[in-house]
Amino acid sequence: MDDWISISLPEQRLVIHQRNRPIQSWSVSTAAAGAGERNGSGGTPRGWHRVRAMIGATAPTGSVFVARRPTGEIHSATLAAAHPERDWILTRILWLCGDEPGLNRGGAVDSQRRFIYIHGTPDTEPMGVPRSHGCIRLHSADMIALFNACRPGMPVWIGAPD
Repeated sequence: MDDWISISLPEQRLVIHQRNRPIQSWSVSTAAAGAGERNGSGGTPRGWHRVRAMIGATAPTGSVFVARRPTGEIHSATLAAAHPERDWILTRILWLCGDEPGLNRGGAVDSQRRFIYIHGTPDTEPMGVPRSHGCIRLHSADMIALFNACRPGMPVWIGAPD
């Protein structure tokens, strides 16, 4: 495995590796509920995953997505104030699927069926602090840089650093 992504839950940090060397890292926000694989847990699932789908390659920065589809909206303070209940998914989406049956794949622990993403979030959201509903959030500029360095099927490790 030469190219892969690691996400440290304790450090709230995502690192992209190419040729087995870390090339870039970003502060992220994972689940407020901590780690958790079960459906309904609100936790960020651990273990090996892969990028199942890359969504939004040509979308403008700040594009709002609902159910993995652009709504045509661009996030702004006015839009956020009008919809304070929304969990904003912005700019790009990397949809993850688990690679470990019984841990993050299949049954009540299936990351793909839980719609676990790496996705953009408003720049007003703090990074380095667990606040999501299970996904991994990055600010839009960081999400675009990550998206451009990824490919479908790319391995993703989520957990504590080795």
